[in-house]
Amino acid sequence: MDSYLSSVAARSNSRTARFLFSSSGNSPSGRHFTLMNLLCITLHGAVYSKLLEKARSYEAKKIAATDKESKPLFHISAPAGWINDPNGFSVYNGKIHLFYQYYPYLREWGPMHWGHSTTSDMIKWEQLPCVLAPDEEYDKKGCFSGSAIEADGKHVLVYTGVTRIKLPDGSEQERQNQCIAFGDGLNYVKHENNPVVTGDMLPENCSRIDFRDPKIWKEDDTYYLIVGSKDLNNVGQVVLCSSKNLTDWQFETILAANSTGKIGTMWECPDFFGLEDKHVLICSPQSMKADKYEFHNGHNSVYFLGDYDKENHVFIKEEPHTLDYGMDFYAPQTTLLPDGRRVMIAWMKSWDACVVPDSQDWQGMMTLPRELEIKDGRIWQKPVKEIENYRANKCHYTDKKIDCYTTFDGIKGRTLDMTVELSGEEYNNFTVEMACDDEYSTAFTYNRVAGMLEIDRTFCGVTKDVVCVRKIKIADTDRKLKLRFIVDRQSIELFINDGQQVATTAICTPLQADGISFNCDGSAVVDIEKYDII
Repeated sequence: MDSYLSSVAARSNSRTARFLFSSSGNSPSGRHFTLMNLLCITLHGAVYSKLLEKARSYEAKKIAATDKESKPLFHISAPAGWINDPNGFSVYNGKIHLFYQYYPYLREWGPMHWGHSTTSDMIKWEQLPCVLAPDEEYDKKGCFSGSAIEADGKHVLVYTGVTRIKLPDGSEQERQNQCIAFGDGLNYVKHENNPVVTGDMLPENCSRIDFRDPKIWKEDDTYYLIVGSKDLNNVGQVVLCSSKNLTDWQFETILAANSTGKIGTMWECPDFFGLEDKHVLICSPQSMKADKYEFHNGHNSVYFLGDYDKENHVFIKEEPHTLDYGMDFYAPQTTLLPDGRRVMIAWMKSWDACVVPDSQDWQGMMTLPRELEIKDGRIWQKPVKEIENYRANKCHYTDKKIDCYTTFDGIKGRTLDMTVELSGEEYNNFTVEMACDDEYSTAFTYNRVAGMLEIDRTFCGVTKDVVCVRKIKIADTDRKLKLRFIVDRQSIELFINDGQQVATTAICTPLQADGISFNCDGSAVVDIEKYDII
């Protein structure tokens, strides 16, 4: 075992042992975990199978060899290989935990593991060893997405185990079922009677192949989880199940479905929670068609506000809306912080567009966590307030006239928080170019007359025929346009008008391109406030 794993094992030795022995009579399962389930236990007490040991060892070596300057400064990124959906976003033992879909060996998607990071403030993250590998018969094709909850002092992971079964005619078919693992914040043990929720519990017209991504929560003395699904007519839906003890589950109802047929097909990565006086259902539908500027083609992330009858498990949903209008946002997941904030994080990527340079051996980032609130019947998002603790080198310009290509002293950088407030009516198009030099740029152009904002990353360094332009219809054109840019090396997150709309864009621009410029085809007036993030 290398020094990285040795140190992890040493840290975890005593509490892991206590957890294992306490997981017999007093665990939520009420059953004994056996050494056969563990496959192997290291001499230091860390619990992991041979496949997990291999993954942990490999990722440790890759992390040790990685140039930290090539990775995002304050966003989670792949420790090695590939990451996608955020999983298990939760609070346990005073720390905020985030897991994610993970294939450490290549920068392409492969048999899914769960990677793991923790934080105290959602800005600085500690990389921990991955916690799940596809090492059991019921998850041998992958440990797909899921969630986490604290229960009886344990950290409980709920995930989709993917396997294949043989049909009577001798052919094979995939099955997706829901599994659980219990842990101490560092090491996790899969339940001996997994899977605990199977497709056979669903109505006959529900798919057993597309049944994934459980999100768990507790109300009073009952645990609930929703799971993404679709019926045999390819209609996306979300199903609701319940349990008193985390291991014995029953199907309750189909909580929501794609009744109009317009919201894609399979509804992936659902989330369901109360926010102020409403309930919110989030899902990520596949294979959507564009609906003007509200929904784009392909994979989307949408939300429904609505009213929820908890006693009868009936959710009356309103019209769907887009969560993020950019090019790189999918599979969001939320958690409730102890201070009452509902915070959301998402995979900063699109399945259909990849902007990774060929020389980069890792793929995948997460968005900056965002605080959610409801205003005017919509969800508004803003960066978590903790980002302000990392601001430095304030640079402020007031009432500056822009009537041609313009730059300002001190306004540049690739890790920054910058707000531009735009006023005046003597122009048609106003452009901010980020991460730019003579060769590279990512442009944000506002057409005042049409009330449209266009994002164009054509010249950010991409070498593939991927989506590079997206247009956003600004929701409120009766006020000064306020654009807040959060930039972290390989990404630009734009919060429009205090978070009324958000647009996330990944870029692959060399870090030496750190310029910021402004241009206008007439005359505009701007206020600029910029901080470095350090």
